Amino acid sequence: MKKIITSLLLSTCAVSTYSFAEKPWLYWQSNSISALYGKGFEVEPDTHETITFEHASSWRWGDLFLFVDTYWFDGEKTASQGHNAVYTEIAPRFSIGKLTNTNLSFGPVKDVLIATSFDLSIQDQPGYDDMWTYLVGPGFDLDIKGFDYFTLNFYYRIPDDGNTPSGQWQITPSWSYTVPFLKSSIIFDGYIDWVVNSKGNNSSDFHFNPQIKYDLSPHLGLSPKKLAAGIEYDYWKNKFLIEDTPYFKTNQNATSFIVKYTF
Repeated sequence: MKKIITSLLLSTCAVSTYSFAEKPWLYWQSNSISALYGKGFEVEPDTHETITFEHASSWRWGDLFLFVDTYWFDGEKTASQGHNAVYTEIAPRFSIGKLTNTNLSFGPVKDVLIATSFDLSIQDQPGYDDMWTYLVGPGFDLDIKGFDYFTLNFYYRIPDDGNTPSGQWQITPSWSYTVPFLKSSIIFDGYIDWVVNSKGNNSSDFHFNPQIKYDLSPHLGLSPKKLAAGIEYDYWKNKFLIEDTPYFKTNQNATSFIVKYTF
């Protein structure tokens, strides 16, 4: 499956007629560190302390988003992850419009892309292997009035654990919306991961993960959106694709306090 994804991406680049000679490779980038403390998590221990690194950038071939979550379980532990866990997603998207020098906008769609993601859950206990999942499908940049950005990706999921079959589809919108408030602003951003169908032992699931933050930057003499604080809500039906039952609860309603610094 890795070879299939690689061949697809190389083929897309090969058909490009775009001359990159006069344009920079990197248009912009943003990096951030967030600290979170929350309760109400399922499957794993109830309390999470989390440090998250995020990177977003725009390139002449498309864009890139990645994050690394490092969790601590407040003294508790899980069978596979011990007292802490690491989860990361690396999600490059390849712009068909940029690569072919073609205007693909129509209606609210600004661009059409090939969306990919490489998801890794690192297991920290003997006898447990790291869990990879590869995702690929069409992606869209949308122009929706008032939003800072709005993306919509459709993924075909390809697990690489040797046991889980491929064949699940995932719909992932992500967004950011800023509202002026008290000489500063409130930032409402987040994403949804909706795995729409079951496959093998894996259930469908629905993960809604928004943040509402107040921008503290103007009150501290910083440029806008440098430092923000607020709340993250984490609703996850059938967490980790495990069906919720009366005997094993996997429907999650967790709330975390968050402080985020962007650089």
